[in-house]
Amino acid sequence: MSSASRPPVPGPTECLTVVIPCYNEVSSIEAVLERVLESPATREVVVVDDSSTDGTRRVLASITHPRVHVLLQPANLGKGAALRRGFAEATSDYVVVQDADLEYDPADYPALLEPLLDGRADVVYGSRFLSGGPHRVLYYWHSVGNHLLTTLSNMLTNLNLTDMETCYKAFRREVIQSLDLREDRFGFEPEVTARVAQGGYRIYEVGISYDGRTYAEGKKIGWADGVRALYCIARYSSLASRARGRVPRRQGETRPAPVPTPVELTRVPGAGPEPPAAAEPLLADVGPRRARTG
Repeated sequence: MSSASRPPVPGPTECLTVVIPCYNEVSSIEAVLERVLESPATREVVVVDDSSTDGTRRVLASITHPRVHVLLQPANLGKGAALRRGFAEATSDYVVVQDADLEYDPADYPALLEPLLDGRADVVYGSRFLSGGPHRVLYYWHSVGNHLLTTLSNMLTNLNLTDMETCYKAFRREVIQSLDLREDRFGFEPEVTARVAQGGYRIYEVGISYDGRTYAEGKKIGWADGVRALYCIARYSSLASRARGRVPRRQGETRPAPVPTPVELTRVPGAGPEPPAAAEPLLADVGPRRARTG
């Protein structure tokens, strides 16, 4: 799709930080950056190279665009570690994850941004299984595995996502920068989903297009990553299930501390002399909790 035929961004332009984790993508990184920068929503691009060995770093060293910031990891630490570093550097109002392999189309940024810009959502997932753009037909068992992981995650977080493993996740910046993310590799997807659910944030899904790669074309995720995802679902989602229904605090808001309920003690006969009268509880001194500012 040409840039002239793409729909306009619904709202202000240059509001988005695009975080691109990158590992051995010498054949696609320039094309990805070109398409990301074509979007009027893009304010800045943060590329985090995860110690590539195929010449990707030489390509990145040649890029001089003022809105592209390149960060180099000291070793191959994983996608999750690269994303944490990129999120920390983001300065725009909204942040989106963009893989460096051309499977996801930046033309979908307007759809991802719409629920954020109009205030309905704190987090938006781009689903490959909702009606959206065209989809390349590939591996059946990958689709089965994706649906299985999404279902298990939903069962433990009490969400109803259709595509937990999608790359396209967009956030209000203060939300993603407030999450305590720890997974270094592909466990990022179930962990961030659990953290968002645990925080009670409003999540939307929108349909997107998808042009998946074959392994010959450079696809990297495999069965071992699926096993790790199962572990992460069990580890993090159980925490989120206990927190569903809690309304998150917005930036600048406060919540009053709970007022302690006075407890009346009943004296057991023969238990000794009458205890001294307790002082009146200083309930007036209980003030509001400090607001979380993200």
